[in-house]
Amino acid sequence: MPMPMPMPMPTPMAGRRLGRDISVTAGAWLWVVLAVLLGVGCGAVATAARVSVREDAALVRLIEAGGPVWLQMVVRDDPRALRGSVGRPPAYIVAVDLEAVRAEGAAALRLSARALVLGSDPGWRGLLPGQRVTARGKLMPPRGGDLRAVVASVRGAPTAVGRPSWAQRAAGVLRTGLQRACEPLPDRPGGLLPGLVVGDTSRLDPALEEDFRTTGMTHLNAVSGANVAIILGVVLFAVRRTRAGPVVTAVVCAVALAGFVILARPSPSVVRAAAMGAIGLLGLASGRRRAALPALAAGVAVLIVIDPELASDAGFALSVLATSGLLLLAPVWRDGLRRRGCPPGLAEALAVPAAAQVACGPVVAGLSGTISIVAVPANLLAVPAIAPATLFGVTAAVMSPIWPAGAEFAAWLGHWPAQWLVLIATHGARVPAGALPWPGGLTGALLLAVITIGLLIATRRPGIRKLVTVVALGGVLGALPVRLLASGWPPPGWVVVACAVGQGDAIVLPAGAGRAVVVDAGPEPNAVDHCLRRLGVRQIALFVVSHFHMDHIGGVTGVFRGREVHGVVGPDWPEPPAGRAAVAAAAGRVPLSAVTAGWAYEVGRLRLRVLGPVEPLHGTNSDPNNNSLVLRAEVDGRTILLPGDAETEEQEDMLDHLAAGAVRADVLKVSHHGSSFQSPRFLDEIRPAVALVSVGLGNDYGHPNASLMAQLARGGARVLRTDQSGDLAAVANGRGLAVVARGDPPGP
Repeated sequence: MPMPMPMPMPTPMAGRRLGRDISVTAGAWLWVVLAVLLGVGCGAVATAARVSVREDAALVRLIEAGGPVWLQMVVRDDPRALRGSVGRPPAYIVAVDLEAVRAEGAAALRLSARALVLGSDPGWRGLLPGQRVTARGKLMPPRGGDLRAVVASVRGAPTAVGRPSWAQRAAGVLRTGLQRACEPLPDRPGGLLPGLVVGDTSRLDPALEEDFRTTGMTHLNAVSGANVAIILGVVLFAVRRTRAGPVVTAVVCAVALAGFVILARPSPSVVRAAAMGAIGLLGLASGRRRAALPALAAGVAVLIVIDPELASDAGFALSVLATSGLLLLAPVWRDGLRRRGCPPGLAEALAVPAAAQVACGPVVAGLSGTISIVAVPANLLAVPAIAPATLFGVTAAVMSPIWPAGAEFAAWLGHWPAQWLVLIATHGARVPAGALPWPGGLTGALLLAVITIGLLIATRRPGIRKLVTVVALGGVLGALPVRLLASGWPPPGWVVVACAVGQGDAIVLPAGAGRAVVVDAGPEPNAVDHCLRRLGVRQIALFVVSHFHMDHIGGVTGVFRGREVHGVVGPDWPEPPAGRAAVAAAAGRVPLSAVTAGWAYEVGRLRLRVLGPVEPLHGTNSDPNNNSLVLRAEVDGRTILLPGDAETEEQEDMLDHLAAGAVRADVLKVSHHGSSFQSPRFLDEIRPAVALVSVGLGNDYGHPNASLMAQLARGGARVLRTDQSGDLAAVANGRGLAVVARGDPPGP
């Protein structure tokens, strides 16, 4: 019978070694805990200092008084124009350091606080960072969680006190010169190039900006660590040719970095980019690549202590995560690809965007509620164009004061790689199923972060790595055809869609594959543009304006973005004149034609007829509303009534003049966002099966009226609201009419 083997007894040496290992581990964790406590303490002190200024009793009294005050402040960043509705002058958002506030007849309150100015005068547009100005305005409290002390609403022009620094003036000259050099270029690449170089997106097409966001390339629209790396890479190459040492090289690169920051302005995105560049310089000066990761952690800690607002800045989080991915994941993946025979350049090109995308994925998913499957290939294709576009753009900016023609030539050279980026973003944004739905908010971000970390740990084992690869490919290959063939939106057989555009109207009627008739455009361009993109509308057969109030035409430029519009019609009513002029300006060469009752239009399977106003109405509760075009559409035998904002007077007038059953419809777009100014007789005559209410969440008008909604429901209509369900589609099927809210299953 075999005897059991005796267990080896630990030697004194092994015991001492184990003790040292435990001691080292405990010491490491102690330093981690101390570092966390130190960071929390410093952050709390910095935040408390900012909050104490915001909660200052004298400042709070001035805000509560609500009277006009005199403000003395220093501009911190370039004024940013808000893209408002057409027909309205732009407003400007200006970040400032507030130095003094004085109410009428009172002593000035001296303070040092950050504030935000909402200026409506064009005089704000040309201000430079570092410039001291005074203005009269009204103080408002900041929103919750904002560390700024106050928000100031200013109607008048600011008064400049002195001049900004020579560095800021020089930067202003260079930035203006770059814009001037880009003026002869085509609109899209010409508007993108200044954004790539110095973060100036004032000329960037909003539709292109949305395409960049959809394809995960939005970081290219602002100054990023990539810009800094490109500039420093060129400087580094030139300095190393002189055989300078690491310290001299780092000093020269630091000077170049400071100059670039001044050119691009010290905005939060530029500060982040400079911090990433400084981390690289630290690694360069020390001669150790491993110094970069501790430098990143130290840089993040210092920036948050200096500016606690960065802790809630999604852009800052993305910049830090992307840099972390490049430091931790990209080298490992690059070396792994090279060991498997991948060429060095291709391995680098594949590893860098993949690492950045994986690191940033949880935050992006939490913000957008989607996971982009085109982001990695789009960024991979963009890599060859970023460096030449940036270098030619910087060259154009530097040359613009001394040789404008040379600057224009450099900008022309730079617009070709910029055009390549435009093509990638435009086509990538239109890839079917390019973005997969994912839970949004903190829950979605944490869920994807846990999954990502788990996969990164698990795939270190070869067997699990192969299993994960097979399962992932199987899931993609199995789910993608379903997404392509049944994307869920728009639902098949749709006859009308009410777009969720806020407090306004935008109605879409099908006119063939990729074509539509659009009635009204909502209050702002992006919402209606996004709705039309979701529906796959590339061509507008006819754009109809029910009336010229801003909540119906403010988004007209969004209808025209990247789409061919064949015709524009509206009511024969001149008011409000600014609205009519805005539609005519947006239409450009397409004439705005006035139509009246009896006018008819037909395209594809859609027939459209104007029912009202039967005759012009004057002296009503609202003449523009009561002279709205009232349209009756027919699609595949289903009828839709679109009464614009017609109120009681026009509704009653139509019933008095039209034949019985003329307004009968299967689907009703409820007039005037469900206001109480409705004729019960008019609603009874329509007898809709479906009632769609286009209304904004939390609007100040009390829309929709509860009694009206109850009346529609009692009449047998299924009532849905865009503020509760998003885009709404009425769908014709074999059993009758169904209603689909975007992302929800059809209802009966």
